[in-house]
Amino acid sequence: MELKVGDKIPKFKAKDSNGVDFDSQTLVGVKPFVIYFYPKDNTPGCTAQACSFRDQYEDFRDLGAEVIGVSSDSVASHQEFTRQYKLPFILLSDSDQKIKKLFGVPSLLFGLVPGRVTYVADKNGVIQMVFDRILATKHMLKAMETIKKLVL
Repeated sequence: MELKVGDKIPKFKAKDSNGVDFDSQTLVGVKPFVIYFYPKDNTPGCTAQACSFRDQYEDFRDLGAEVIGVSSDSVASHQEFTRQYKLPFILLSDSDQKIKKLFGVPSLLFGLVPGRVTYVADKNGVIQMVFDRILATKHMLKAMETIKKLVL
């Protein structure tokens, strides 16, 4: 079942690109946040998407929001992706796809390609926006637009 606007972000834990345990509940009650699911590190669309969030990351931070990217890639892959593109935000490894399943992120092309979905949650962890489009670079714009509505 796909999460929708008004649903609460599920509780989950995963390793970040530094191999450190991340708990979703550390953000709930603290700040609004963006969680974006993407298919794979170092692919053209996913790199463009990550770099669009990177280029606006300080604007998200200035608005008090956090950005988190999630894919099934390994911690080592995320480390290299983060280093190569100087990504300042959190990347989580969902190698067993448990987080993807919790959110109900659909697969594309008859299940062959992991989905690309962005969620924006308010500081209470309630989803305020779901953007499910293949156009990778539009995700950051929709997320920023929603964060601005939440905090301004």
